[in-house]
Amino acid sequence: MSRRVLILAHTGREESLKAAWEACALLQVSGLIPVMQKSELADMVSFFGQLDHPVEVLHDHVKLSDVELVMVLGGDGTILRAAELVRDVDVPLLGVNLGHVGFLAESERADLEQTVDWIARRDYTVEERMTIDVQVWVRGQKIWHTWALNEAAIEKGNRERMLEVVTEVDERPLTSFGCDGVVLATPTGSTAYAFSAGGPVVWPEVEALLIVPISAHALFAKPLVVSPRSRLAVEILNRTDARGVLWCDGRRSVDLPPGARIEVTKSATPVRLARTHQTPFSARLVRKFELPIQGWRGPVPQTGTVHTGPIPVVHTPGAMPSPAAPRHAGSGAPIDPSTAK
Repeated sequence: MSRRVLILAHTGREESLKAAWEACALLQVSGLIPVMQKSELADMVSFFGQLDHPVEVLHDHVKLSDVELVMVLGGDGTILRAAELVRDVDVPLLGVNLGHVGFLAESERADLEQTVDWIARRDYTVEERMTIDVQVWVRGQKIWHTWALNEAAIEKGNRERMLEVVTEVDERPLTSFGCDGVVLATPTGSTAYAFSAGGPVVWPEVEALLIVPISAHALFAKPLVVSPRSRLAVEILNRTDARGVLWCDGRRSVDLPPGARIEVTKSATPVRLARTHQTPFSARLVRKFELPIQGWRGPVPQTGTVHTGPIPVVHTPGAMPSPAAPRHAGSGAPIDPSTAK
């Protein structure tokens, strides 16, 4: 049975075009069929000329559901675009970082040949990342419904006006404040916009929802981590005529008039990411953010079973001694009355 791999690339960049060209050739040599979107394939042909290897066209030659895996060549923005494409099908994404940080990417540009080999040998696992369901209500009417992998970011619409908002958890108001915005994020998004706004880093395997105010003018407007079963909401108050805008993953947006209500819950549909090696999340943090770890010694090796010594008995001055059998000082062993002198 033929195995197909869809290649998604940022074809507006020369580096991405070269990586896509190389990936197509490597996939073919490995016995896999490369697939591309028509517009991106046209960009590649326009740049390189006629290809030496056949490439199938998505929707013309093959359906998305017939693809085994999507290889994403680019940064986190390209991976978020790929996540939109595969939203309704059960196809994992494997990112090859061509950007700066590329936190969602699994490998780097220099590892492209090795990555294709892992795919050919099916030497990868798939992990599921939580997403959020996002709804916007205005005067009791739902005007927008979408989803996000990273975050739903509420921002002020005018630079000179603060937003007045009230936050809500599980249909109970929490606090109101003026701010530049509020980020409602997933653990995956904790290293994106929420991180820039001062939110905590949450390990991907921890299911949770984050509320992170942006430049809040209030004492109790700190980042919060709540249950994934909670329902979060933010309302744009009518105290002023300041308007906002809601961005989901930085790709889809809607205007927010005063009185708008944004509701966020855990989505039932996750994003599936392919992993070619089980790198701990802590190691990914260190590598991506170039964190200083010089001087680290690591855990002390345990060479054998560790036994604790006798617990000393401490008498409080003036207190009656314990009726327990007398002991030799420091020995921890009871004294035999028949041999005691």
